Amino acid sequence: MLQALRAAGFAAAAFLVATVTLWSDPLLAAQGYSPAVAAFQHAVAGGDISDIGLNDPSLGLGFARQAPVSGIGPAAGVGLASLIAAQGAIETADREQDCLANAVYFEARGEPIEGQLAVAEVVLNRANSGRYPGTICEVVTQPAQFSFVRRGVIPQADRASEAWRKAVAVARIAQNRAMRLLPDNVLWYHANYVSPSWGRRLARNTQIGLHIFYS
Repeated sequence: MLQALRAAGFAAAAFLVATVTLWSDPLLAAQGYSPAVAAFQHAVAGGDISDIGLNDPSLGLGFARQAPVSGIGPAAGVGLASLIAAQGAIETADREQDCLANAVYFEARGEPIEGQLAVAEVVLNRANSGRYPGTICEVVTQPAQFSFVRRGVIPQADRASEAWRKAVAVARIAQNRAMRLLPDNVLWYHANYVSPSWGRRLARNTQIGLHIFYS
């Protein structure tokens, strides 16, 4: 009994240390992050350089509304908002657009609209790069890349939601190149509250919302 109590005490102490460490970051504290969220999001961000660094869709959090947008002028946001308003829809044009809309929805639905478009552009950049699979759906379902994909299966989005309509609009805009935010060689990103080792080996392009993008 005494050993069990000691083990429980050590576990609690370990969790407390982890909690204090995470919350000592002023950015995390200011934005209301919890250690549990920080531990579960971006589970693949510390992996190989080909890992994109992705959100866990089960959390469904939208902290990015409080995060900065750097390197993107205000006019881009206004123009993009108008395009999204005109392009919003429930139905996608084909399977490829559906995969792209799902990537936007599950990866960035809590991000500012510029961040959502940037995520779509990374997917398209990968498909066109020659370094990754050549179709959107193959990029999105590639093993160990997007954490919302489980065993090659994309989960069901809430297609009656405004977030889905916006994701479809963003996918259309990205595919039509109606607006571009990132260069074609930007192939990676991760959240700003993690520091994967591969990020130090790449050229940082910009930060949009919570995501830092690299080429």
